[in-house]
Amino acid sequence: MPQLNTTVWPTMIAPMLLTLFLITQLKVLNTNYHLPPLPKTMKMKNFCKPWEPKWTKIYSLHSLPPQS
Repeated sequence: MPQLNTTVWPTMIAPMLLTLFLITQLKVLNTNYHLPPLPKTMKMKNFCKPWEPKWTKIYSLHSLPPQS
């Protein structure tokens, strides 16, 4: 049985590992790593509020005196 003849195993395994290493290196070298996205300045958009800030300050539950 040729599988049990272990004298040729190192001569078959060494080129196989070398080929696997070279192919892996070529794949890694050809990989394009994308740059991280650049920070973008956010512009705050003013929108119309249906309530008045004065009303929310006066009648907010947290601003009322505690009831006993």
